[in-house]
This record gives sequence, C-alpha cells and structure tokens, in this order.
Amino acid sequence: MSEGLVRGADNRVRCVWGASAPDYVAYHDAEWGRPVTDDRRLFEKICLEGFQSGLSWLTILRKRENFRQAFAGFDVEKVANFGARDVERLLEDAGIVRHRGKIESAINNAKRARELIAERGSLAAYFWSFEPDAQSRPKSLDWATLRAMPTTAVSTALSKDLKKRGWSFVGPTTVYAFMQAMGLVNDHVDGCFCRALVEKERKAFRRPT
Repeated sequence: MSEGLVRGADNRVRCVWGASAPDYVAYHDAEWGRPVTDDRRLFEKICLEGFQSGLSWLTILRKRENFRQAFAGFDVEKVANFGARDVERLLEDAGIVRHRGKIESAINNAKRARELIAERGSLAAYFWSFEPDAQSRPKSLDWATLRAMPTTAVSTALSKDLKKRGWSFVGPTTVYAFMQAMGLVNDHVDGCFCRALVEKERKAFRRPT
C-alpha cells in the first residue's frame, strides 16, 4: 500500500485521512472534492474553514450541524443581518466554537458575500473563476506532493482578492482547504477510489458563469 493510502473494512482504498476517524469516512467518500455550485454550501464552507483556524477539521465536522442551526443554515442574507445580540447569543452556544473574532468574521463575511453576489450574480460564479488551469495541476498526485502543497499560487490570489474585498479569516491555507473540499481541485491521492470518481464528476461538471 502506498504512503497516504489505507484499505478500509469495506475493502476500499482511501486517502489515509479519510479513514482516520468514523466521521471522516462519509465526508471523504461523498463530499470532499465533489464540485459544488450551491451558494449556501460555498458560504458555509468558507465560514467553517475560518472557524477551523488553529483547530482540526474533525472538530468542526462534528459540530457542523450545531453551526448550521446557530447560523441560520448559513443563509447569506440572514447571517448578514445578524447584530450584537446574535454575537452574544453565539458566544453562549456551547455547540459551536465560541470565538468572538471568528463569529464576527462570519457575520462580516456574509455582508461581503452579499456584495459579491450583487456584483457577480452568485458566489459560485466568483469562486469558480479561480479554478486552476488543468495544465497547472499534476496529472497524478502522491501523498508527499499533496503534503508539500498547503497553498498554491491560485489560492494565494483568491485569498488576496477576498481580503481586498473586506473578507477575514481567508488566508491562503484556509482558502486552499476550501478549494479542495468544494471540488475546484481534485486532491484525492493516486490509488484512492474517489480520485477517478471525482475526476469524472469534474469533467461532466458545468461551470457557473
């Protein structure tokens, strides 16, 4: 078995992180890397990546349903209208990460997302405009290459543009994790059963404009 891969009880070979905890299996198999155009899911993910800063994704994944309840299902308009009372409510919510800066960032980013939707028509149209050119991506991906790639030139450019627009908690590493999860790149490693499935989905995927 190549480094970075593991064979599960179901005999499927996965990225090693995707079998490192029971919560990860379904997320790895059915979500991570699959192309997403739904604005609510895109907004949710960019917010949750911000909350993850300094923590593990597993911590956030286990609290995801609590976050959805606390943040009105990540409806951009509703979160953009959150005020000081909502911040205090969220700081008392033990089901989420109670970090004032991250909570205020999510509310700020909802306001910035609303502006972006007005400008570009959708968050999907904006984020997918940063999809890396296929020629710039490795045709195959081993574990060592993936681990050495916490950011890319494109994630740095997207991070810079978001910050210029007033977004926060959107550094290049956070943004690249978002790109990986939302299918803008396929970072399942060679040998993982999902890599070919995701690649097939990406080829059939209709990019938003």
